[in-house]
Amino acid sequence: MIKLKAAVASVAVAGAMAAMSTPTLARDTINIVGSSTVYPFATVVAERFGRNTDFPTPKLESTGSGGGMKLFCSGVGTQHPDITNASRRMKKSEFELCQSNGVEKITEVRIGSDGIVLANSKDAEKMDLSLEHIFLALAKDVPDPEGGEKLVANPYKNWSDVDSSLPDKPITVMGPPPTSGTRDAFVEIAMEGGCKQYDWIKSKDKKEMRSICHNLREDGAFIEAGENDNLIVQRLVRDNDTLGIFGYSFLEENRSKVQPSTINGVEPTQETIGSDEYPVARSMFFYVKNAHVGVVPGIKEYVEEFTSEGAWGDNGYLVDVGLIPNPRDVRMKAAKKAKQLEPMTGDEL
Repeated sequence: MIKLKAAVASVAVAGAMAAMSTPTLARDTINIVGSSTVYPFATVVAERFGRNTDFPTPKLESTGSGGGMKLFCSGVGTQHPDITNASRRMKKSEFELCQSNGVEKITEVRIGSDGIVLANSKDAEKMDLSLEHIFLALAKDVPDPEGGEKLVANPYKNWSDVDSSLPDKPITVMGPPPTSGTRDAFVEIAMEGGCKQYDWIKSKDKKEMRSICHNLREDGAFIEAGENDNLIVQRLVRDNDTLGIFGYSFLEENRSKVQPSTINGVEPTQETIGSDEYPVARSMFFYVKNAHVGVVPGIKEYVEEFTSEGAWGDNGYLVDVGLIPNPRDVRMKAAKKAKQLEPMTGDEL
C-alpha cells in the first residue's frame, strides 16, 4: 500500500509542479532545514521513516532556527525547503515574510519541550546561578554598581564581581550565534528574566527594555560559537573556566563530560523542564509548507510519523534521545491539526 502511495505521489509531481508559480525541478526527497536543537529529533524520525517506508530518507540541514526560517520563507517551489525546524516559535515578522513570498499556508507543529542549560566541565566547580547573575555577567550594559537608575558598560570581569558567593574565576561563556533559536530563547527567557529584576528597566517601553536586556557583551566574555554544539563541549572539556550554552537534549548526550548549572536553585531535568519549574524551559516546533504537500512525496506521511504516539508520546522513541513530551491532551490536539494540515492565521504569533 505504501509503495502504491509513493508511486501515485511521484506520478502527481509533474502535474502539481506545473501549477506552481515558480519554475522548479522535480524532487522526490523531503528537504528539511532549521534548528540545531531540533535536528537530532528530526534525524531520528527521518531515519526511521526512510527505513520503514518506501519514501526516500528526508534530507536534513542544521541552519539554526533563524536561518531555517529565512530559507523556508523564501518562496514556493522545490528549490525551497519543505519543512523548517525551530527551537522557538515563528516570529510575526517571519510569518509576514513567508506571506510576502507566496508561502501562504503553513502548518505549525509543537513537538515538545526542551531547556537551555549553562554547563561546564565535570572537572570544574558546579555553578549555582540566578537569572540576575546571568544578566549581570553577560549583558553589554548593566545597572551602575554604584547605584542609581543608569546603565554602564559591563565592568564585571570575574563571577565573584557579580556576586561574592560565586567563584573567583573569569566570566567566559561560549554560546550560539544570532541565527540560532537557542540564542533567541536564551536572551528572551534567561537574560530578560534577570534584567526584569530591575523595576526601572522593566518599566521602560518594550522596545527599549528589550534592547537593554537582549544585548550581549562584546568584550570577549561571551564567545560566539557556530551552530555545532560539539565545538562548545570540546572547549568545556579543555577549559574548566568556560561555561557553555546549549539545549538540555545535548546535555543528555554529553553527561559523561559536562554538568549543568542550577538556575534559581533548580536543576534541569525532564521533570522540572516539563513542568516549567526550570526557569529556562522552551517549546520546540516544526513548520510545514502546505503548498509542497502532494508535490514532494511523503511530506504528509513524515508529519504523521513525527506526531505519532510511538514517536513523541510519553514512551515514544524520541524520549530516548532527550525529548520532553507535551502533555497528552496537547499532543492529541497538535496531532489532529498536523494530520489535517491546518494552516496558521498569524493571529497566534
